[in-house]
Amino acid sequence: MLCRRSQPGGDVRIGELASRTGVSVRSLRYYEEQGLLTSTRSPSGQRHYTDDEVDRVTFIQRLYAAGLSSRTIAELLPCVDTPSMENSDAALKRMAQERDRLSEHITDLIRTRDALDGLMAANRAHRESPRIPVAG
Repeated sequence: MLCRRSQPGGDVRIGELASRTGVSVRSLRYYEEQGLLTSTRSPSGQRHYTDDEVDRVTFIQRLYAAGLSSRTIAELLPCVDTPSMENSDAALKRMAQERDRLSEHITDLIRTRDALDGLMAANRAHRESPRIPVAG
């Protein structure tokens, strides 16, 4: 289910979050830059997360694996952060739009692959045809 509520948790530093989620520290910083993840800062500037961010990062990874961009993921996160029927409906609508976009892309890729197959077949036929020397 996309919309869920989270419970507050303990203090996790960025290295531990990376280790627990299998996501690089660089990716976690990127998630934060994109507004997908939030942290608090210690007086020395270190990022600190809650235990809940482990689930959030795992969830973000699932969304990326589904072919969604960081912009689209940011559009879906209100369903997670403030669950409501309205946010759930909006998330479902947005995911349907992304599915349609992916389906169109798949159709284009199949068309492109078929064109390449045609070129390969023409090349094979050309290679197998008798050669007529060109007079010079």
